[in-house]
Amino acid sequence: MKQLLFSLLFFLSITAMAQNEQLANNYFDRGEFEKALVSYEDLLKAQEGNFNYFQRVVECYQQLQQFDKAQKALEARLDKYKQSNLLVELGFNFQLQKNQEKAVKYYDQAIDKIRKNANEVYGIAYLFERKSLVDYALLAYKTAIEKDPKLSFNFQMALLYGQQGNTDLMIDMFLNESVKNPQNLPIIQNQLARFMTEDGDANFNEALKKALLLRAQKTQDLFWNDFLSWYFVQLKEYGKAFIQQKAIYKRNPDSFANIVNLGQMAISDNDTESATEILTFVLENTNDLELLIQSHSYLTEMKINHALEKDYPAITDELNELIKKFGISPYTLPLLEQQAKFTAFHLNNPEKAKAILKSAMELPLNRYQMAEAKMDLADILLFEEKFNQALIYYSQVDEDMGADPIGQEASLKTAKTSYFKGDFDWASHQLKVLKSAPSQLIANDALDLYLLISDNTVEDSTQVALKKFARADFLLYQNKKPEALAEFQLILKENKGDVIEPVTLLRMGKIYEKEGDFTKALDQYSEIITKHKDCIYIDEALYYSAEIYNLNLNDPEKAKPLYEEIIFHHEDSIYFVDSRNKYRKLRGDTNL
Repeated sequence: MKQLLFSLLFFLSITAMAQNEQLANNYFDRGEFEKALVSYEDLLKAQEGNFNYFQRVVECYQQLQQFDKAQKALEARLDKYKQSNLLVELGFNFQLQKNQEKAVKYYDQAIDKIRKNANEVYGIAYLFERKSLVDYALLAYKTAIEKDPKLSFNFQMALLYGQQGNTDLMIDMFLNESVKNPQNLPIIQNQLARFMTEDGDANFNEALKKALLLRAQKTQDLFWNDFLSWYFVQLKEYGKAFIQQKAIYKRNPDSFANIVNLGQMAISDNDTESATEILTFVLENTNDLELLIQSHSYLTEMKINHALEKDYPAITDELNELIKKFGISPYTLPLLEQQAKFTAFHLNNPEKAKAILKSAMELPLNRYQMAEAKMDLADILLFEEKFNQALIYYSQVDEDMGADPIGQEASLKTAKTSYFKGDFDWASHQLKVLKSAPSQLIANDALDLYLLISDNTVEDSTQVALKKFARADFLLYQNKKPEALAEFQLILKENKGDVIEPVTLLRMGKIYEKEGDFTKALDQYSEIITKHKDCIYIDEALYYSAEIYNLNLNDPEKAKPLYEEIIFHHEDSIYFVDSRNKYRKLRGDTNL
């Protein structure tokens, strides 16, 4: 009983301490420093050795301009615990009082501590960084390395050089660290990518490219070719990335998987020329069955995405030949799925498509392959307007795969099915959850559909226009473009000036684009740009227009002002980074 009572009291004291700390933090965050000081002092009495509590007490003194009290507390603790980092705190206390001479005196004493014992750098440099004393933080690291050359602070120093705006040294330090500790490469590349996309130093991309090229030429290490490939992918220059991957392949023929992934990325960004070159290279240089099937399916997918009805017989023959060549097995599932969806959505033969998939589902598939097959079967059932049957399969995939990306995709398709049915309340409920999905693509799609429903429900509680729009969207899903276009045109006619008008124009523009009628597509986008400047679809209309002028009509002079409009007035757009890169390229900037 005594032991139980002791455990209970201990638990209660820990809980009370945590609550008091939370209360103190809340006061501090709200700027109520007098109340925060009282709370932190009580916490420090209970845990005298807790440096975080002590630091907050000192910060409260400083916020209240009680610098003498802060100094006495720091000196007393330094005398008692001999913590060298307190010299930085003392110096900073004088700096807050504009007494730079005394501040420097203590900062130099802290650096001297590192000269005597290099391990002191960890606490001292951290505090210099925390106080934004970048020059002293760098000096601390350099001093420690002079004392003990085995130490390495490339990553920390690179970040500090970045804060200084010294990007050349930052790049050098990051690249040194990446080759010395390859396990840190993803973190380093994330940092570099941030600088590549920020609109700060216009020469950063060029400096990084030169540094990578220099190292690749000097060392002949494939590590740098792969790094260069990553660099060009960030700029969506897949052809140049492919040159680096080919160089890697010549010396390491087992690197084909990276090349296939590069082809897939090029497809995602509509760089069909680079994608075709990359995937054709794979087909010509490997006998690996899985890679061959992957490459063939990606190439066929591109043909389907850009196909007109006159191309259907050739695509049908190509799919039949590929399946005949590689046989029916779990390996050829991507081709079988492609054949099924093409048969349903383009040849309008859902019965044959379902038969292909049901036959494939009898193969010894793993759980991911089975989920993909079920998803495709659900898509075809939805195509047939068998909503409830489609929902059963989507739900199965969602339940079986959980938080896996394919499970989230099934959740999104469940919501879209509810939307197509006109069950907007249930669709909104599902989309509200999916807006926070880990997959950015799924989260963006969910947000777009959620906003479409909510915006049009606010204006029209009866949702009459929204129901018509969902029906037109469903016709678009069924690949019935002429029927969908007719429905969208009717919505425009009957709902002139309503909130649904700009998104209707946007849908029509995309249909005309796919049909190759770029003049009519531009007309729809122009309506949004001129008459709906404040709508949420304005950045899309600008971007799609710029892309047509840039890529389809080869008229860069008309593309530039559209990209520029996104850069200067729509910084939060998902098209911002791509627009800026393309604008700079059209303008002839050397850093691209």
